Amino acid sequence: MKIGIICAGDRELKPFLTDIAETSVVEKAMLKFHIGTVGDKEVVALFCGVGKVNAALATQILIDTFNVDKVINAGTAGGIAPELKIFDTVVSTEVAYHDVEEGILTDFHPWFDSVWLKADETLLETARIAVKAANELSSNGKIHFGRMVTGESFISDDGRDEIVNKFNPLSVDMETGSIAHVCYVNNIPFIAVRSITDTKEHSGSDVFELNCIECSKLAKDITLSLLQNL
Repeated sequence: MKIGIICAGDRELKPFLTDIAETSVVEKAMLKFHIGTVGDKEVVALFCGVGKVNAALATQILIDTFNVDKVINAGTAGGIAPELKIFDTVVSTEVAYHDVEEGILTDFHPWFDSVWLKADETLLETARIAVKAANELSSNGKIHFGRMVTGESFISDDGRDEIVNKFNPLSVDMETGSIAHVCYVNNIPFIAVRSITDTKEHSGSDVFELNCIECSKLAKDITLSLLQNL
């Protein structure tokens, strides 16, 4: 089993590098792929850069060049649902784009059944088992399972209400949807683990910057727990 781990930024990847027994680093398309193991699992981890195109590019390389069997997107996100607090974590059950018209996805290639791309059931069930104990640790925030949405902008206040009314997601980010999209067309199991850096009450890029490192560590811990239970 070989698992690809994609983070958006270098700070989100950094906590993983201390836990990966690294064997080599391969550079391709201006990206660095860290190859190694976590326990008995072979992994290929990288940060792809911010945005949908960067994330899609990295995902396809993981599949074509490194032959990963599964893909996990780990990192940070903005909280949309009112019950989410900073340092909570969302595990994806399904993902959609909040900035792409439905017909573009359902009426044209690759003809999605709906705008929602579902997480792999086996990964999802494994994640539920992995976080059962962790969810009781309030100091680390709560772990929620639900919808994520992705778009090409950092959401602070503008656009928040429209996203809530149309999609009712738990969180929003700039990469998860495109990673799920690439995995869908390649028939590769996918799931995302994103910890919350900012919310409606505490919004803005400065809040994200303040909480990014700690949230990245939380997402890493939950992701590694998932790996251990596969």
